[in-house]
Amino acid sequence: MRLTAVLCLAVLSSSVLVSAQTKKPPAPTRKPPARRAAPAPPPPSPVTVAPEMTCPASLGVGVRTRRSYCDVLSGRDPAAGILITLPPHAGPEILTFDLHNRHTYSEEQTTTNRAYARYTAVIGALTMDNTLIIRAAVQSEFRKLSDLVERIGGGAGPGGVKAVAPTGTEHVTIMIPEEENQVSLLGEKLVVDRAEGPSATYTSPGRPIAVVSSVTIEYLPPPPPKPVRSR
Repeated sequence: MRLTAVLCLAVLSSSVLVSAQTKKPPAPTRKPPARRAAPAPPPPSPVTVAPEMTCPASLGVGVRTRRSYCDVLSGRDPAAGILITLPPHAGPEILTFDLHNRHTYSEEQTTTNRAYARYTAVIGALTMDNTLIIRAAVQSEFRKLSDLVERIGGGAGPGGVKAVAPTGTEHVTIMIPEEENQVSLLGEKLVVDRAEGPSATYTSPGRPIAVVSSVTIEYLPPPPPKPVRSR
């Protein structure tokens, strides 16, 4: 009996040992992968456009480039100037344009070497509450036909061109404060020096002082509105 009991215990112990050795360990618990944050949207790229513009005194369209030219009139009221409407934007904007002098061309004076003139025109860029942003100036000399930027169509002269034409070019760049939605270009003064006679200065209100063309605005579009969360 004692031998039989010992054998049974030995068999039972070996069975338990074999069962413990063959039982698989529990699989490790896997953590769910961490959620990646959505990438930030790329910053908006600058946009360059020809802005909406009100020109109270259009000189006309160039016969060569088909570019529009607008006279800058002297005055003190921003509402009477060239009005440039700024598109919706974020941050300051960059206003650029070409500033020219005005010359009344005479074939007779040119062929007889009496057409020389030196022009110095000064204009201002203003906010609509009459605050000066900056002044710009262009100085140029006229001696011969090639000194004109180009002829302007729609006149009674030979070839259907006007006698008045732009001469000289100054490329102007102006930083417009972010809070402004419209700016005005107004003439301040024009100084004319000729070979014959003294220098003349013109400042009377409503007089054409200079000419602008190729007006552009560079700006950053405003960020899109945040989506409304549904409840």
